[in-house]
Amino acid sequence: MLRIIATALILLPLVFATGCGFALRGTLPLPENTSGVAITAASVQGRLARDFQERLSVYEITYIKEVSAPGAIVIQLQPESLERRLLSVFPTGQVAEYELIYSVNYAVTFPGKAPIESRVEVLRDYQDDPDQVLAKSRELDLVVSEMRKEAADRIIRLLSSQANSAVDAE
Repeated sequence: MLRIIATALILLPLVFATGCGFALRGTLPLPENTSGVAITAASVQGRLARDFQERLSVYEITYIKEVSAPGAIVIQLQPESLERRLLSVFPTGQVAEYELIYSVNYAVTFPGKAPIESRVEVLRDYQDDPDQVLAKSRELDLVVSEMRKEAADRIIRLLSSQANSAVDAE
C-alpha cells in the first residue's frame, strides 16, 4: 500500500507538469523545412555576431554562413546599444550605481515568410566604486559581455517560439 502511494506521489506531479505544457530545456525545436540559422550584421566578426554563433552551437542549432541557402532562417542583427541610467549617488555627489541597458534590434526571416522585427533588452545594475578605478573598466567589460550572451540566448529562445508561431499561422 505504501509503495502504491509513493508511486502515485511521484507520478502525479509529472502528469500535471506534462499536462500544463512544461518541457525541459534542451535543443530548441525549429520547423522541419529549415536547414539552420544564418546571421547578417553590420560586422559579422563583431562581438555580438560571434557570441550569437557560439550560443547557436550550445543550443545545437546549425549555423549557416550563406544567407541565401535554401531553408535558412536569416537573423539580421542591428547595431547594439548600451545606455546607462543613474540609480544612486554617494553623499559626495559621485555616482554610486548605474543601471546598464543593453539593447539589440533584430529581424528574423523564416523561409517563405515576411521578416519579423523585434527588440531584446537586458538590464543590469552596476556599482561604480570610486576606490577601484583600475578594476572598473575590466568589470564593465565582463558585465557587458554577459549581457551580450544573455541577449543572444533570448533571441534564440524567441526564435524558437516565433518559428513555431510562424508554422501555426500557415
